Amino acid sequence: MIGFVVGNFTLIQGDVTAVRGRRSVCRQGGLVCKASQALIFDCDGVILESESLHRDAYNQVFREFDVEYEWTPEYYDELQNKVGGGKPKMRYYFRTYGWPASKLGPSPSSSDAETFLIDQLQDRKTEIYQEYIAGGVASLRPGVARFMDDAIAARSDGLLKLAICSAATKSSVWYVLNNLVGEERLSNFDVILAGDDVPKKKPDPTIYNVASERMNVSPSNCVVIEDSLIGLQAALAAGMECVITYTDSTKDQKFEGARKIFPELGNSEETGVSLLDIFPQLNN
Repeated sequence: MIGFVVGNFTLIQGDVTAVRGRRSVCRQGGLVCKASQALIFDCDGVILESESLHRDAYNQVFREFDVEYEWTPEYYDELQNKVGGGKPKMRYYFRTYGWPASKLGPSPSSSDAETFLIDQLQDRKTEIYQEYIAGGVASLRPGVARFMDDAIAARSDGLLKLAICSAATKSSVWYVLNNLVGEERLSNFDVILAGDDVPKKKPDPTIYNVASERMNVSPSNCVVIEDSLIGLQAALAAGMECVITYTDSTKDQKFEGARKIFPELGNSEETGVSLLDIFPQLNN
């Protein structure tokens, strides 16, 4: 199979049926176009502002399991912004303040017992969180639907590849995405990865490295939308540019190295963020 490069695409043997400037758009004839740029969304904090729901779910599972801990909003923000993913949060906290007794038994006395406790807590926490989502208490952040639809249109023209990379568990990520983003939009994403798809959580860059490899797009041509310093660090470590849409929990963080920083994507392209703000070359 013979491949060649035209502008922003790698084209693999066939007929080019339309050209827009330097961008070749494939319509028929066996030509396979591979966009050489990609847009990657984080989930929690970017697609929906969900940290208070996660905190409530953790506190509820602590009560259900007779774990005598409770995370305040202030401490949860600190924990989230310092550690990241769910199981690492609990492991860090229990190692710092002591492994708790629970309805499962006394305080764990081995690493296997520690892992078992965390797994049980996390599994139930995920169920509780999904119950919250099913109850309709969460919604997409302003502008996410509009921005995704614009990105999907660009993908349909062969201009972008799309991915979602979340540190949350796979079952939680898919439940949220199916309920809030919808199956039709999700069918247009090339890659969707969750925290349990990779061995290390953000700020480790592995999840973004894997997304880049699966999309066959160079990291330098990927732009990530994140909401936190941990996410920014992961994107930069992967060699990607990062745009921040901060939340109430992350607004005071110092986002050094971010390409752009916004409070939200915004419901209107005129007053919010447009796809061309992030990929101006699409207007060529």
